[in-house]
Amino acid sequence: MSAEEVIDERKSVRQFEFERHAPEYRPNFEAITREMHRTCPVAWSDTYGGHWVAAGNREVFDLARSPHLSNDRDVHGERRGYEGVYVPTPPMNPKAPVVRGGFLEMDPPEQQAYRQALNPYLSPAAINRWIPFLDEVARACLDEKIDTGRIDFVDDLANIVPAVFTLALMGIPLRKWSVYCEPAHALIYTPPASPDSKRVWRAAMAMGADLYTTMLEIRETPRPGLIDALNNLRIDGQPAPDIELVGALNLIIGGGFDTTTALTAHSLEWLSEHPAERAALSGDREVLLDSATEEFLRYFTPAPGDGRTIAADCTIAGVDFREGERLWLSWAMANRDPSLFPDPDTVDLGRRGNRHFSFGLGIHRCIGSNVARNVFKRMLLAVFDRMPDFHCDAAGAVHYDTVGVINGMKHLPADFTPGPRLGPGLDETLDALQTVCDEQRPAAPVVRSDS
Repeated sequence: MSAEEVIDERKSVRQFEFERHAPEYRPNFEAITREMHRTCPVAWSDTYGGHWVAAGNREVFDLARSPHLSNDRDVHGERRGYEGVYVPTPPMNPKAPVVRGGFLEMDPPEQQAYRQALNPYLSPAAINRWIPFLDEVARACLDEKIDTGRIDFVDDLANIVPAVFTLALMGIPLRKWSVYCEPAHALIYTPPASPDSKRVWRAAMAMGADLYTTMLEIRETPRPGLIDALNNLRIDGQPAPDIELVGALNLIIGGGFDTTTALTAHSLEWLSEHPAERAALSGDREVLLDSATEEFLRYFTPAPGDGRTIAADCTIAGVDFREGERLWLSWAMANRDPSLFPDPDTVDLGRRGNRHFSFGLGIHRCIGSNVARNVFKRMLLAVFDRMPDFHCDAAGAVHYDTVGVINGMKHLPADFTPGPRLGPGLDETLDALQTVCDEQRPAAPVVRSDS
């Protein structure tokens, strides 16, 4: 069905055009969002082959929780041919196998089996036990730069801590963080036509090969972690296919790395630009840290949205949808709806009742929300304690060219008053923490505070 036919058939629906993956979308995001909230909280766009866009908080809420939407990506044409959660479907390396994006691109009951296997490792109590580990990694990252007075908050901190922690949760050797970190980010921000794309794909293939090899090693010699949990997963009494396990592990890496990096970088940049608010947050952490974390999640929305496929003709939020049509649920736009968030384009560190959409909604709500919050908070507190007068270099900050997938940053240089080191460097610290991880046997390891 063409865009014109959709508009003719459903007269009350407005056609609204924008290129979400274009570089000009990011600087125009607020104006586009305000216009959609005012005129068409659900609109049709003929971009990317034609799809619906939901921007209003009520509309996004109702649609995200509807049983008539599908996340399925039918890569082999075995079911209904649905295209998963990306709009448009990203180009793939022709030399790489086509893999679904883990359980994010599955529907129940298959999707539920994966989440149930991983939930015990990702509960608030389980993640809280890792706080000493997170503090030690953040400390080591800052110690690498503390005596120089210069740091890149992306390269030297916000890329490293989430990567190391994600590998620890999975059961992958910590020293391999660099093997996984660069391709995990570069796959998001490198355009297919870039001269660098071949190098990025080679790095991604090396990461994938190591991931698969590690999965087989852990199957042969089990060690606690998310990989072991997935190896032991059974669906209707049968092990999950290896290709689906690799997809699930890639989803964990993508969710564990880039989103938390993006949240941390944007928040530090904003705090540098607002020194009074930074002083208030640092000085009153017991009161403001939790609300500030939720506000940064709302305002910056690291993962701006997800795609769905309409799985049955239905009417939701006053709009008639047809089976097979594509839909974009904009978490970022819903997070700026003035009917739910007063003064939505302003950061309010003390905002209450902040029911933001940044982790999604419904059965596909982000399984790693506890990880993101804790990793972000530990890095932020480490910077407050060790580099309290940091000042980010606005001219050197490099944002992702587009925010169609992740609202991220490549670089965020900053200066600060130098201070003393408090312990060993990163490599030595990771070796010591690896020993602690290897000694753990419970499903959710407890890390010794003196490690």
